[in-house]
Amino acid sequence: QLQLVESGGGLVQPGGSLRLSCTVSGFTTNYYVIGWFRQAPGKEREALSCFSNDNGVTKSVDYVKGRFAISRDNAKNTVYLQLNNLKPEDTSIYYCAARPLAIACPKGSNEFHFWGQGTQVTVSS
Repeated sequence: QLQLVESGGGLVQPGGSLRLSCTVSGFTTNYYVIGWFRQAPGKEREALSCFSNDNGVTKSVDYVKGRFAISRDNAKNTVYLQLNNLKPEDTSIYYCAARPLAIACPKGSNEFHFWGQGTQVTVSS
């Protein structure tokens, strides 16, 4: 059973940075696509970034481009999400999710089969 564990969240001041980690276990290969999402209380889940198996192609939504960056270390079975220039509206629970054996990033969050428990990011002065 594939398992994902997020870490790296916390309290940060506006303009600050955090690096979130998503460590994957329980899968015999690194052939999975990882996506990062967030969901604040009372709001819908938002897709943020995705790291595919298509020659390292990554995708990010427009509102995080230039501020958030996704990367992957297969030796550590970990996908990172670097959060820079954080704003109060970035306060949310951040989740990673996996789609094993996929090549491209899925179009919808419901196409990811495994989810982590989430890590809280709070941006406040």
